[in-house]
Amino acid sequence: MILLLGGTSDSAPLAEALAQRGYQVLVSTATETELNVGQHPAIQRRCGVLDKAAMITLIQEKSVQAIVDATHPYAALVRATASDIAEQLELPYFSFVRPTSVSNSEKSLHFAPDHQAAAQLAVTYQRPILLTIGVKNLWPYVTSAGAVQVPLIARVLPTDSSHQAGRAAGLSDKNIILARGPFSVADNRAIIRRFNIGVLVTKDGGAAGGVPEKLEAAQTEGCEVIVVQRPALPRQAYFSNINQLVDCLCQQLE
Repeated sequence: MILLLGGTSDSAPLAEALAQRGYQVLVSTATETELNVGQHPAIQRRCGVLDKAAMITLIQEKSVQAIVDATHPYAALVRATASDIAEQLELPYFSFVRPTSVSNSEKSLHFAPDHQAAAQLAVTYQRPILLTIGVKNLWPYVTSAGAVQVPLIARVLPTDSSHQAGRAAGLSDKNIILARGPFSVADNRAIIRRFNIGVLVTKDGGAAGGVPEKLEAAQTEGCEVIVVQRPALPRQAYFSNINQLVDCLCQQLE
C-alpha cells in the first residue's frame, strides 16, 4: 500500500500512475471537498486531518510501504510531519512539488515571505485588494485593510466552510466571491474590473493553481501583483515530474 497525501489536482494523475504500476494506493485528504483521485480500482480515499499519531497509526494499520507527499506547496506543517514520520519509521518518502510559474527575478511582481508581510505591503498602494489565497490566512489582510479603510475582496471556494471562514475573518458577503476554478484570463479580468481591483495577492500555486492566468489578467489591467513565497521544503529531494517520481519509487521498492 502506498499512502498518497493529496488534496490538490495532482492527486489523480499520481494515484493513477502508481496504481498502473501495480500498487494499492490510499489517497488521504484533510477534507471531503470534491476532488478527483483517479478511477483505477486499486485507488481508495480517506478523509480527515491526520496529526502525527494518527498518521503513524494509519501507516501501521494499512501496512504502508512508502509515503508520497503531494499536498499543497504551502502545506508546510503536513509536509514536515510526513517527512519526520517517514524518517522515524524508515519508510521511503517521495515529495511531489508542482513546478513554480513565477520567477523571483520578475521585476513586475512583488514578493513577500509570508501573509503578514504581504498584507502590510498590499495596503500601501491604497487601492482595492483581491485575495486569491484561500481562506486559511485572511486575518492579516482584513486587519491591515481595515486599519486604513482599503476595500478587500476574497475569492474562495463555493463551500459553506469557506463562506463561513470569510465571514469569521470579518468580510461581508458582498466582498466574498464564491467560485471554483479553473479561471481564464477573461474570468480574472472581469473580477478585477467589477471591483476596481488595484492589487492582486496570490500564492505561487503553479500552473495547476491558475497563476499564469492571474498574472496576465492583473498585468493587463494594471494591477500590482504580490506573490506570497512558498515555504521551505523538507530536506529530502523532491520531484516535479510524476513519471520520474513513480520510476524512483518503483526502483526503491523492488
